[in-house]
Amino acid sequence: MGSKRFVKCAKSHLVKQNRTRFERIAMTAMENYAKNENPLVSIIVPVYNSAKYLSGCVDSILAQTYKNIELILVDDGSKDDSGKICDSYASKDSRVKVIHQQNGGISRAQNAGLDAARGEFIAFADNDDILDCKNIEILLNALLQSGASMSKAKWRQFGLSSLEQIKKEAGLDARGVDASDLRSEKSPATARLENMPQIKIVKNPLKAYQTVFCKIFRIIGNKLGKNSEARYFNEANWCRLYRREVWEGVRFPEGKFAQDTAMASVLYSRMNCVAHVDAVLYYWLQRADSVTHKMRDADFYHDHIDAVRANWDLCLEHNVVPARSYYTMVGNLRYERCALKSGENTLKSGKNSDAEIQKIYEKNYDKDVKFAKSAVKKLTILQRAQCFTMSCVRNLEKIIYDCKIKNMK
Repeated sequence: MGSKRFVKCAKSHLVKQNRTRFERIAMTAMENYAKNENPLVSIIVPVYNSAKYLSGCVDSILAQTYKNIELILVDDGSKDDSGKICDSYASKDSRVKVIHQQNGGISRAQNAGLDAARGEFIAFADNDDILDCKNIEILLNALLQSGASMSKAKWRQFGLSSLEQIKKEAGLDARGVDASDLRSEKSPATARLENMPQIKIVKNPLKAYQTVFCKIFRIIGNKLGKNSEARYFNEANWCRLYRREVWEGVRFPEGKFAQDTAMASVLYSRMNCVAHVDAVLYYWLQRADSVTHKMRDADFYHDHIDAVRANWDLCLEHNVVPARSYYTMVGNLRYERCALKSGENTLKSGKNSDAEIQKIYEKNYDKDVKFAKSAVKKLTILQRAQCFTMSCVRNLEKIIYDCKIKNMK
Protein backbone atom coordinates (compact mmCIF):
# COMPACT_ATOMS: atom_id res chain seq x y z
CA MET A 1 0.00 0.00 0.00
CA GLY A 2 2.86 2.28 0.82
CA SER A 3 4.43 1.87 -2.61
CA LYS A 4 1.08 2.47 -4.33
CA ARG A 5 0.53 5.59 -2.33
CA PHE A 6 4.04 6.74 -3.26
CA VAL A 7 3.35 6.13 -6.98
CA LYS A 8 0.05 7.99 -6.72
CA CYS A 9 1.72 10.96 -5.04
CA ALA A 10 4.53 10.89 -7.60
CA LYS A 11 2.05 10.92 -10.49
CA SER A 12 0.15 13.79 -8.89
CA HIS A 13 3.41 15.69 -8.53
CA LEU A 14 4.31 15.07 -12.17
CA VAL A 15 0.90 16.28 -13.32
CA LYS A 16 1.39 19.49 -11.39
CA GLN A 17 4.92 19.90 -12.75
CA ASN A 18 3.74 19.29 -16.31
CA ARG A 19 0.94 21.83 -16.36
CA THR A 20 0.82 23.59 -19.70
CA ARG A 21 2.09 27.14 -20.00
CA PHE A 22 -1.47 28.26 -20.64
CA GLU A 23 -2.73 26.79 -17.36
CA ARG A 24 0.05 28.43 -15.36
CA ILE A 25 -0.60 31.80 -16.97
CA ALA A 26 -4.35 31.43 -16.39
CA MET A 27 -3.79 30.70 -12.68
CA THR A 28 -1.47 33.70 -12.37
CA ALA A 29 -4.00 35.90 -14.14
CA MET A 30 -6.80 34.90 -11.79
CA GLU A 31 -4.57 35.52 -8.77
CA ASN A 32 -3.64 38.96 -10.08
CA TYR A 33 -7.28 39.72 -10.83
CA ALA A 34 -8.18 38.84 -7.25
CA LYS A 35 -5.60 41.32 -6.02
CA ASN A 36 -6.67 44.06 -8.43
CA GLU A 37 -10.29 43.89 -9.54
CA ASN A 38 -10.16 47.25 -11.28
CA PRO A 39 -7.06 47.31 -13.54
CA LEU A 40 -6.37 50.37 -15.67
CA VAL A 41 -7.03 50.01 -19.39
CA SER A 42 -5.30 52.37 -21.83
CA ILE A 43 -7.17 53.10 -25.08
CA ILE A 44 -5.05 54.66 -27.83
CA VAL A 45 -6.69 56.64 -30.64
CA PRO A 46 -4.50 58.15 -33.39
CA VAL A 47 -6.22 61.30 -34.66
CA TYR A 48 -5.74 63.02 -38.01
CA ASN A 49 -8.16 65.40 -39.74
CA SER A 50 -11.19 63.66 -38.26
CA ALA A 51 -13.15 66.60 -36.86
CA LYS A 52 -16.32 65.41 -38.58
CA TYR A 53 -16.27 61.94 -36.98
CA LEU A 54 -14.09 62.21 -33.87
CA SER A 55 -16.81 63.01 -31.33
CA GLY A 56 -18.74 59.84 -32.10
CA CYS A 57 -15.67 57.73 -31.43
CA VAL A 58 -14.61 59.53 -28.25
CA ASP A 59 -18.14 59.57 -26.84
CA SER A 60 -18.44 55.81 -27.32
CA ILE A 61 -15.16 55.28 -25.43
CA LEU A 62 -16.00 57.59 -22.54
CA ALA A 63 -19.41 55.88 -22.28
CA GLN A 64 -17.83 52.49 -21.56
CA THR A 65 -19.45 50.63 -18.67
CA TYR A 66 -15.94 49.82 -17.45
CA LYS A 67 -14.84 53.19 -16.08
CA ASN A 68 -11.18 52.74 -15.09
CA ILE A 69 -9.76 53.75 -18.45
CA GLU A 70 -7.34 56.32 -19.77
CA LEU A 71 -8.05 57.59 -23.26
CA ILE A 72 -4.92 58.69 -25.12
CA LEU A 73 -5.74 60.90 -28.11
CA VAL A 74 -2.67 61.40 -30.30
CA ASP A 75 -3.23 64.38 -32.60
CA ASP A 76 -0.88 63.69 -35.50
CA GLY A 77 -0.58 67.24 -36.81
CA SER A 78 -4.23 67.61 -37.89
CA LYS A 79 -5.00 70.56 -40.14
CA ASP A 80 -8.67 70.78 -39.15
CA ASP A 81 -10.23 71.26 -35.68
CA SER A 82 -9.40 67.73 -34.48
CA GLY A 83 -6.74 68.99 -32.06
CA LYS A 84 -9.13 71.48 -30.48
CA ILE A 85 -11.79 68.79 -30.10
CA CYS A 86 -9.26 66.57 -28.33
CA ASP A 87 -8.31 69.38 -25.93
CA SER A 88 -11.97 70.09 -25.23
CA TYR A 89 -12.55 66.50 -24.11
CA ALA A 90 -9.41 66.57 -21.95
CA SER A 91 -10.63 69.72 -20.16
CA LYS A 92 -13.90 67.99 -19.24
CA ASP A 93 -12.73 64.47 -18.36
CA SER A 94 -9.57 63.69 -16.39
CA ARG A 95 -9.35 60.27 -18.03
CA VAL A 96 -8.49 61.89 -21.37
CA LYS A 97 -4.85 62.60 -22.21
CA VAL A 98 -3.92 64.47 -25.40
CA ILE A 99 -0.61 64.31 -27.23
CA HIS A 100 0.05 66.85 -29.99
CA GLN A 101 2.82 66.04 -32.44
CA GLN A 102 3.96 66.91 -35.94
CA ASN A 103 2.47 64.74 -38.65
CA GLY A 104 4.42 61.51 -38.77
CA GLY A 105 1.83 58.96 -39.81
CA ILE A 106 -0.32 56.50 -37.93
CA SER A 107 2.63 54.35 -36.79
CA ARG A 108 4.31 57.22 -34.99
CA ALA A 109 1.00 58.20 -33.42
CA GLN A 110 0.36 54.64 -32.22
CA ASN A 111 3.90 54.39 -30.84
CA ALA A 112 3.50 57.70 -29.00
CA GLY A 113 0.34 56.32 -27.43
CA LEU A 114 2.08 53.08 -26.44
CA ASP A 115 4.94 55.02 -24.84
CA ALA A 116 2.50 57.15 -22.85
CA ALA A 117 0.17 54.30 -21.80
CA ARG A 118 0.08 53.48 -18.07
CA GLY A 119 -2.52 50.71 -18.16
CA GLU A 120 -2.00 47.01 -17.52
CA PHE A 121 -4.07 46.40 -20.63
CA ILE A 122 -4.00 48.20 -23.97
CA ALA A 123 -6.60 48.75 -26.69
CA PHE A 124 -6.68 50.72 -29.94
CA ALA A 125 -9.48 52.41 -31.87
CA ASP A 126 -9.66 54.31 -35.15
CA ASN A 127 -10.75 57.92 -34.81
CA ASP A 128 -13.99 57.49 -36.77
CA ASP A 129 -15.28 54.17 -35.40
CA ILE A 130 -17.79 53.32 -32.66
CA LEU A 131 -17.28 50.99 -29.68
CA ASP A 132 -20.11 49.07 -28.05
CA CYS A 133 -20.65 50.49 -24.56
CA LYS A 134 -19.53 47.17 -23.02
CA ASN A 135 -16.54 46.63 -25.31
CA ILE A 136 -13.84 47.03 -22.67
CA GLU A 137 -15.81 45.34 -19.88
CA ILE A 138 -16.47 42.21 -21.92
CA LEU A 139 -13.00 41.95 -23.47
CA LEU A 140 -11.34 42.52 -20.09
CA ASN A 141 -13.45 39.86 -18.38
CA ALA A 142 -12.72 37.40 -21.19
CA LEU A 143 -9.02 38.08 -20.94
CA LEU A 144 -8.85 37.81 -17.17
CA GLN A 145 -10.98 34.68 -16.95
CA SER A 146 -8.95 32.86 -19.61
CA GLY A 147 -5.43 34.00 -18.82
CA ALA A 148 -4.97 34.68 -22.54
CA SER A 149 -2.52 37.20 -23.96
CA MET A 150 -5.26 38.96 -25.93
CA SER A 151 -9.03 38.97 -26.20
CA LYS A 152 -10.99 39.83 -29.32
CA ALA A 153 -14.55 40.11 -30.57
CA LYS A 154 -16.42 40.50 -33.83
CA TRP A 155 -16.94 43.80 -35.63
CA ARG A 156 -19.34 45.17 -38.21
CA GLN A 157 -18.98 47.67 -41.03
CA PHE A 158 -21.40 50.55 -41.44
CA GLY A 159 -21.96 53.61 -43.58
CA LEU A 160 -22.69 57.13 -42.36
CA SER A 161 -26.38 56.80 -43.20
CA SER A 162 -26.78 54.18 -40.45
CA LEU A 163 -24.77 56.03 -37.76
CA GLU A 164 -27.71 56.66 -35.41
CA GLN A 165 -28.85 53.06 -35.68
CA ILE A 166 -25.32 51.89 -34.90
CA LYS A 167 -25.24 54.07 -31.80
CA LYS A 168 -28.40 52.38 -30.56
CA GLU A 169 -26.96 48.93 -31.25
CA ALA A 170 -23.81 49.95 -29.38
CA GLY A 171 -25.90 50.82 -26.31
CA LEU A 172 -25.53 54.59 -26.79
CA ASP A 173 -28.25 57.20 -27.06
CA ALA A 174 -28.38 60.01 -29.62
CA ARG A 175 -25.95 62.12 -27.61
CA GLY A 176 -23.39 59.35 -27.43
CA VAL A 177 -23.60 58.74 -23.67
CA ASP A 178 -24.05 55.33 -22.12
CA ALA A 179 -27.75 54.65 -22.58
CA SER A 180 -27.70 51.98 -19.87
CA ASP A 181 -27.31 54.77 -17.32
CA LEU A 182 -30.58 56.30 -18.52
CA ARG A 183 -32.76 53.20 -18.88
CA SER A 184 -32.74 49.56 -17.88
CA GLU A 185 -32.76 48.37 -21.49
CA LYS A 186 -29.77 46.17 -22.28
CA SER A 187 -27.45 46.69 -25.22
CA PRO A 188 -27.68 44.03 -27.95
CA ALA A 189 -24.18 42.79 -27.06
CA THR A 190 -25.19 42.30 -23.42
CA ALA A 191 -28.37 40.49 -24.40
CA ARG A 192 -26.45 38.16 -26.70
CA LEU A 193 -23.80 37.44 -24.09
CA GLU A 194 -26.36 36.25 -21.54
CA ASN A 195 -27.09 33.27 -23.79
CA MET A 196 -23.56 32.75 -25.03
CA PRO A 197 -21.47 29.60 -24.53
CA GLN A 198 -18.16 29.83 -22.72
CA ILE A 199 -15.37 31.97 -24.09
CA LYS A 200 -13.64 30.23 -26.97
CA ILE A 201 -9.90 29.83 -26.55
CA VAL A 202 -7.72 29.91 -29.66
CA LYS A 203 -4.33 28.30 -29.30
CA ASN A 204 -1.47 28.99 -31.73
CA PRO A 205 -2.85 32.37 -32.87
CA LEU A 206 -0.01 32.76 -35.39
CA LYS A 207 -1.16 29.66 -37.26
CA ALA A 208 -4.78 30.79 -37.07
CA TYR A 209 -3.89 34.24 -38.46
CA GLN A 210 -1.94 32.82 -41.39
CA THR A 211 -4.27 29.98 -42.40
CA VAL A 212 -7.85 30.84 -41.37
CA PHE A 213 -8.74 33.88 -43.46
CA CYS A 214 -10.98 32.68 -46.32
CA LYS A 215 -14.66 33.24 -45.52
CA ILE A 216 -15.93 30.16 -47.35
CA PHE A 217 -13.53 27.89 -45.47
CA ARG A 218 -14.61 29.45 -42.17
CA ILE A 219 -18.27 28.79 -43.00
CA ILE A 220 -17.48 25.16 -43.84
CA GLY A 221 -15.38 24.84 -40.68
CA ASN A 222 -18.22 26.17 -38.52
CA LYS A 223 -20.63 23.67 -40.11
CA LEU A 224 -18.21 20.90 -39.16
CA GLY A 225 -18.01 22.19 -35.57
CA LYS A 226 -14.42 23.42 -35.76
CA ASN A 227 -15.14 26.97 -34.48
CA SER A 228 -13.32 28.40 -37.50
CA GLU A 229 -14.85 31.86 -37.06
CA ALA A 230 -13.31 32.13 -33.60
CA ARG A 231 -9.92 31.31 -35.17
CA TYR A 232 -10.21 34.18 -37.68
CA PHE A 233 -7.76 37.02 -37.11
CA ASN A 234 -6.92 40.03 -39.21
CA GLU A 235 -4.17 42.64 -39.06
CA ALA A 236 -6.26 45.31 -37.37
CA ASN A 237 -5.41 46.32 -33.81
CA TRP A 238 -8.90 47.52 -32.92
CA CYS A 239 -11.55 45.35 -31.24
CA ARG A 240 -8.76 43.69 -29.29
CA LEU A 241 -7.52 44.01 -25.74
CA TYR A 242 -3.86 43.21 -25.15
CA ARG A 243 -1.87 42.48 -22.06
CA ARG A 244 0.79 45.13 -21.75
CA GLU A 245 3.57 42.51 -21.87
CA VAL A 246 2.72 41.68 -25.49
CA TRP A 247 4.00 45.12 -26.52
CA GLU A 248 7.15 45.14 -24.42
CA GLY A 249 10.17 45.79 -26.64
CA VAL A 250 8.17 46.07 -29.89
CA ARG A 251 6.75 49.05 -31.74
CA PHE A 252 5.17 49.74 -35.11
CA PRO A 253 7.61 50.47 -37.99
CA GLU A 254 7.40 54.21 -38.62
CA GLY A 255 7.25 56.00 -41.95
CA LYS A 256 5.54 53.09 -43.71
CA PHE A 257 2.11 51.92 -44.75
CA ALA A 258 0.88 48.48 -43.62
CA GLN A 259 2.32 48.91 -40.14
CA ASP A 260 -0.34 46.59 -38.72
CA THR A 261 0.47 43.86 -41.27
CA ALA A 262 4.18 44.12 -40.44
CA MET A 263 3.44 43.64 -36.73
CA ALA A 264 0.72 40.98 -36.96
CA SER A 265 2.82 37.81 -37.00
CA VAL A 266 5.30 39.29 -34.53
CA LEU A 267 2.53 39.94 -32.01
CA TYR A 268 0.69 36.65 -32.54
CA SER A 269 3.92 34.67 -32.18
CA ARG A 270 4.33 36.20 -28.69
CA MET A 271 0.90 35.09 -27.48
CA ASN A 272 0.14 31.91 -25.54
CA CYS A 273 -3.49 31.93 -26.65
CA VAL A 274 -6.36 34.29 -27.49
CA ALA A 275 -9.85 34.55 -25.97
CA HIS A 276 -12.61 35.04 -28.56
CA VAL A 277 -15.99 36.57 -27.69
CA ASP A 278 -18.77 35.75 -30.14
CA ALA A 279 -20.44 39.17 -30.13
CA VAL A 280 -20.19 42.36 -32.19
CA LEU A 281 -18.43 44.94 -29.99
CA TYR A 282 -16.94 47.31 -32.58
CA TYR A 283 -18.36 49.21 -35.55
CA TRP A 284 -16.05 50.12 -38.43
CA LEU A 285 -17.04 53.18 -40.48
CA GLN A 286 -16.61 52.76 -44.24
CA ARG A 287 -15.64 55.95 -46.09
CA ALA A 288 -14.55 56.35 -49.69
CA ASP A 289 -11.86 58.86 -48.64
CA SER A 290 -10.33 56.64 -45.94
CA VAL A 291 -6.83 55.14 -46.20
CA THR A 292 -8.41 51.71 -46.65
CA HIS A 293 -10.35 52.60 -49.80
CA LYS A 294 -8.65 55.53 -51.56
CA MET A 295 -6.37 55.15 -54.58
CA ARG A 296 -2.82 54.02 -53.77
CA ASP A 297 0.58 54.37 -55.42
CA ALA A 298 3.51 51.97 -55.89
CA ASP A 299 5.05 52.95 -52.56
CA PHE A 300 1.94 51.76 -50.73
CA TYR A 301 2.21 48.29 -52.26
CA HIS A 302 5.98 48.16 -51.75
CA ASP A 303 5.45 48.74 -48.03
CA HIS A 304 3.06 45.77 -47.96
CA ILE A 305 5.78 43.58 -49.47
CA ASP A 306 8.14 44.87 -46.77
CA ALA A 307 5.53 43.84 -44.21
CA VAL A 308 5.52 40.33 -45.69
CA ARG A 309 9.32 40.25 -45.34
CA ALA A 310 8.90 40.86 -41.62
CA ASN A 311 6.52 37.88 -41.34
CA TRP A 312 7.73 35.21 -43.75
CA ASP A 313 10.76 33.67 -42.02
CA LEU A 314 9.12 34.10 -38.62
CA CYS A 315 6.25 31.88 -39.75
CA LEU A 316 8.57 29.21 -41.11
CA GLU A 317 10.55 29.25 -37.86
CA HIS A 318 7.30 28.44 -36.03
CA ASN A 319 6.36 25.73 -38.56
CA VAL A 320 3.44 27.81 -39.81
CA VAL A 321 2.51 27.98 -43.50
CA PRO A 322 2.54 31.73 -44.42
CA ALA A 323 -0.61 31.49 -46.55
CA ARG A 324 -1.97 34.93 -45.69
CA SER A 325 1.44 36.51 -46.25
CA TYR A 326 1.57 34.75 -49.63
CA TYR A 327 -1.82 36.22 -50.55
CA THR A 328 -0.66 39.69 -49.47
CA MET A 329 2.62 39.36 -51.36
CA VAL A 330 1.18 38.15 -54.67
CA GLY A 331 -1.70 40.65 -54.67
CA ASN A 332 0.46 43.65 -53.85
CA LEU A 333 3.08 42.70 -56.43
CA ARG A 334 0.35 42.79 -59.06
CA TYR A 335 -0.96 46.16 -57.83
CA GLU A 336 2.57 47.56 -57.59
CA ARG A 337 3.22 46.66 -61.23
CA CYS A 338 -0.02 48.34 -62.31
CA ALA A 339 0.83 51.47 -60.32
CA LEU A 340 4.24 51.66 -61.99
CA LYS A 341 2.66 51.42 -65.44
CA SER A 342 0.27 54.26 -64.60
CA GLY A 343 3.17 56.54 -63.66
CA GLU A 344 0.95 58.36 -61.15
CA ASN A 345 3.07 57.84 -58.06
CA THR A 346 4.02 60.13 -55.21
CA LEU A 347 6.61 60.20 -52.50
CA LYS A 348 5.46 60.07 -48.89
CA SER A 349 6.16 63.81 -48.83
CA GLY A 350 3.26 64.19 -51.28
CA LYS A 351 5.29 65.54 -54.21
CA ASN A 352 4.32 64.47 -57.71
CA SER A 353 6.44 61.78 -59.28
CA ASP A 354 9.13 62.46 -61.88
CA ALA A 355 11.54 60.25 -63.80
CA GLU A 356 13.91 59.91 -60.84
CA ILE A 357 11.14 58.89 -58.45
CA GLN A 358 9.83 56.42 -61.02
CA LYS A 359 13.27 54.78 -61.14
CA ILE A 360 13.29 54.44 -57.35
CA TYR A 361 9.95 52.66 -57.44
CA GLU A 362 11.07 50.44 -60.31
CA LYS A 363 14.10 49.37 -58.26
CA ASN A 364 11.81 48.66 -55.32
CA TYR A 365 9.61 46.53 -57.56
CA ASP A 366 12.59 44.54 -58.87
CA LYS A 367 13.69 43.96 -55.29
CA ASP A 368 10.17 42.84 -54.33
CA VAL A 369 10.02 40.36 -57.22
CA LYS A 370 13.36 38.85 -56.20
CA PHE A 371 12.16 38.53 -52.62
CA ALA A 372 8.92 36.85 -53.70
CA LYS A 373 10.78 34.28 -55.78
CA SER A 374 13.22 33.47 -52.98
CA ALA A 375 10.38 33.32 -50.42
CA VAL A 376 8.34 30.83 -52.45
CA LYS A 377 11.42 28.62 -52.92
CA LYS A 378 11.49 28.13 -49.14
CA LEU A 379 8.09 26.40 -49.29
CA THR A 380 7.47 22.73 -49.97
CA ILE A 381 5.34 21.76 -52.98
CA LEU A 382 2.40 21.03 -50.66
CA GLN A 383 2.79 24.40 -48.91
CA ARG A 384 2.88 26.19 -52.27
CA ALA A 385 -0.31 24.43 -53.35
CA GLN A 386 -2.00 25.40 -50.08
CA CYS A 387 -0.93 29.04 -50.40
CA PHE A 388 -1.99 29.25 -54.06
CA THR A 389 -5.41 27.71 -53.44
CA MET A 390 -6.23 29.96 -50.48
CA SER A 391 -5.01 33.01 -52.38
CA CYS A 392 -7.31 32.26 -55.33
CA VAL A 393 -10.31 31.76 -53.05
CA ARG A 394 -9.58 34.95 -51.13
CA ASN A 395 -9.26 36.97 -54.35
CA LEU A 396 -12.76 35.91 -55.38
CA GLU A 397 -14.08 36.84 -51.94
CA LYS A 398 -12.39 40.24 -52.20
CA ILE A 399 -14.25 41.03 -55.42
CA ILE A 400 -17.55 40.39 -53.62
CA TYR A 401 -16.38 42.36 -50.57
CA ASP A 402 -15.34 45.40 -52.65
CA CYS A 403 -18.74 45.48 -54.36
CA LYS A 404 -20.47 45.38 -50.98
CA ILE A 405 -18.39 48.28 -49.62
CA LYS A 406 -18.94 50.42 -52.73
CA ASN A 407 -22.70 50.01 -52.34
CA MET A 408 -22.60 50.96 -48.65
CA LYS A 409 -24.02 54.45 -48.05
